[in-house]
Amino acid sequence: MATGFKSIPIIDISPLVAKCDDPKRVQDPDVLEVVGQLDQACREAGFFYVKGHGIPDSLIKDVKNVSHKFFDLPYEEKMKIKLSPAAGYRGYQRIGENITKGIPDMHEAIDCYREITPGMYGALGRVIEGVNQWPHDPPYIKVLMEEYISFCTGMHFQDSFSLYLSRKIVRGIALALGGSADEFEGERAGDAFWVLRVIGYPGVSNTNGQNAPENDIGCGAHTDYGLVTLVNQDDGITALQVRNQSGEWISAPPIPGTFVCNIGDMLKIWSNGIYDSTLHRVINSSPKYRVCVAYFYEPNFDAAVEPLDVCKEKTGGIKKFGKAVYGEHLASKLETNFV
Repeated sequence: MATGFKSIPIIDISPLVAKCDDPKRVQDPDVLEVVGQLDQACREAGFFYVKGHGIPDSLIKDVKNVSHKFFDLPYEEKMKIKLSPAAGYRGYQRIGENITKGIPDMHEAIDCYREITPGMYGALGRVIEGVNQWPHDPPYIKVLMEEYISFCTGMHFQDSFSLYLSRKIVRGIALALGGSADEFEGERAGDAFWVLRVIGYPGVSNTNGQNAPENDIGCGAHTDYGLVTLVNQDDGITALQVRNQSGEWISAPPIPGTFVCNIGDMLKIWSNGIYDSTLHRVINSSPKYRVCVAYFYEPNFDAAVEPLDVCKEKTGGIKKFGKAVYGEHLASKLETNFV
């Protein structure tokens, strides 16, 4: 559970990235140091920055730049890839269309998911079946975003699986919980689902209060649904806030060369509450338009999620959570999250 933390820790995960596939990783002092830092960050904040991740800075910047170009387009152009249930909840959603706890969020976005063919998960996957909608303008947005996803996931788009950053972070977290590095492989997250949200937050108007939104919350307080999230946010604009145990909102300002990483609801269940999915929100108080590219690394779509044995042992043998099926959890959120 989140403590009264006052700042978000920064973890250099380069030893984990370099040696996570080494059979002797659990004897490597540098890897063990990272694992200890991950454990402390997940216990105390549920949020941490990662540096030394290996994803090229040029690609990190390019995906934000191309996102700005898309959001700069006329409204009519953006609506050509409008999100709808018929499209598997994939595509563009306008400002105020996303709802958090009954309140419209002041952001616009492109929502993308790992593509699901009809019948792939039977009735469970029907709501999310489809292919992602990418705009024709900018013409290179699809290529850039798929390259970015492949670096985060290491699956589905390229033949090279040399990095798969999210999986390496999750392997480190598995070790931190006292399990094997492969604890989340196989039926749990060996065929991981993923979600990508390209999000744009309008800046605050300085024109005598004109055009000021009724609600200044870019995204209301929420927890994430899955395993871990990688947040790639615009430099120079502090908008992401994380709530500590005392109810204070702690800022997570952008730090060049890093991602903000946080844990989601499914990891909370698997850890039997040892790690919590911490509430966070976004308020863009800057006059500048802010872009954030959030990548969500999830369990297998049909994974049955319940506390790990190693985590039950650490919490008195008591199972604090019942079983949840990730795909059902995601579908229930999608069907209630939009206007």
